[in-house]
Amino acid sequence: MRRRGDRPVAPTLVNIMMTSDLKPYPAYKDAGIEWLGEVPTHWDLRRTKSLLVQRSQKGFPNEPLLAATQTKGVVRKERYENRTVLAMKDLELLKIVRVGDFVISLRSFQGGIEFAREQGIISPAYTILYPFESDHHAYLAKVFKSRPYIENLSLFVTGIRQGQNIDYERLARSYLPLPPFPEQNAIVRFLDHADRRIRRYIRAKQKLVALLEEQKQAIIHQAVTGQIDVRTGQPYPAYKVSGVEWLGEVPKHWEVLRLRDVGEAIIGLTYDPNDVVGEENGLLVLRASNISDGRIVDSDNVYVKCNVPNRLVLQMGDILLCSRSGSRALIGKNARINADFSGVTFGAFMTVFRSEKNDYLHHVFNSNLFEYQSGAFLTSTINQLTLSILYNIKIPLPQITEQKKITQYLCRATADLANSIQRVRDQIDLLHEYSTRLIAYVVTGKLDVREAAAALPEVDPLAEDDLDGTIPDEENSNLDDLDAEESAEEYTIEKEMPL
Repeated sequence: MRRRGDRPVAPTLVNIMMTSDLKPYPAYKDAGIEWLGEVPTHWDLRRTKSLLVQRSQKGFPNEPLLAATQTKGVVRKERYENRTVLAMKDLELLKIVRVGDFVISLRSFQGGIEFAREQGIISPAYTILYPFESDHHAYLAKVFKSRPYIENLSLFVTGIRQGQNIDYERLARSYLPLPPFPEQNAIVRFLDHADRRIRRYIRAKQKLVALLEEQKQAIIHQAVTGQIDVRTGQPYPAYKVSGVEWLGEVPKHWEVLRLRDVGEAIIGLTYDPNDVVGEENGLLVLRASNISDGRIVDSDNVYVKCNVPNRLVLQMGDILLCSRSGSRALIGKNARINADFSGVTFGAFMTVFRSEKNDYLHHVFNSNLFEYQSGAFLTSTINQLTLSILYNIKIPLPQITEQKKITQYLCRATADLANSIQRVRDQIDLLHEYSTRLIAYVVTGKLDVREAAAALPEVDPLAEDDLDGTIPDEENSNLDDLDAEESAEEYTIEKEMPL
């Protein structure tokens, strides 16, 4: 199924997925639609408004609150535990969503139109749709989350950056491919089977990453807490009580200091949505989504044009931490600032730690430090690592020469593990990419899966895997895929619109 210019896919996966023998349809016609190109000659092309009906019912305040997510569809907000603060007021003004509805959210232009897995109420700013004919449900759900369709949605975006939304009046006039009902069923059956197999592969890879990360963290923790002398590989000759529960005893000649005594913590920039501009006119603002696997990444970038104080301009060697988030998993995630990102700024939900000892402290921050301190900043409202909490965290600190020895040792001792972790993550990325391409080729008719679907067993041995139909989140993925990333102001209603 490879085409010229495509990334290679793992041959073993292709064989297991039974996709190596898939071929195009015998005849095609020009759809006259750029994102579709050619479609099988027997497929229909229908305007979106001829397939879907809008649902705009309100007045159901006792229904559960829903969240529109890019990874799990539309699900109960309570599944996100305390990832957001709920300001519940005027709930009768929220729209009802039925199981199987499609929801166009404020971020659909990034992740597609979401499928509702549960009944509840959601922001009136969203467009709720359901098919005229329920038989189209499953196939349309695949189309709406396919890469070509998502790219097509960019043509119907209205608003500016953080206020962007899909103009459904225009989208309703656009065309969708529509195979015959039996063929839709074959496509859905094949893709569901393929999805379960791919997710099983991904889960196995993620378990391996977790084991490798655990091993890496154990090496770091052992060294920065003084459980071994990295120069000899043996325990130190003498220890003392640290007075800190998570540390226990530390080498007798080490200090135990609060972070306020070794550096400065700085909260990031607060900016107005009107300050957000294009890349060519603004300054990059690093946020939680820019930290991945302990590195700063170019992803989901935001640029602003406003006054940025000098102390909020990042310097080489700074440690950037996620200090406030709806996601517990993100608190304490951190990365060093290198030459590529010095000179930019960082958002208000981030904190920079600036110290001459950052070479060593970066390893301390990547030990079990924040895990042990989590009780102080994981709350029932917002998860927040305040300056007061951060400054009062006690850390073990050897002399500068020993700090350098530990840093050198850890760079060597974790290098192979880091490389192995990256290789496995690359394989996971390849699996995700394979899944994305497969869905795109099949729902747009570039590959004929009718025979392959017919050959699948009636009872799928994988059918009970991940019944919610989603790929599990990776430990270091950005979990904040809600429209209201950092708050729940969407549930405070005035004049039938979210604040």
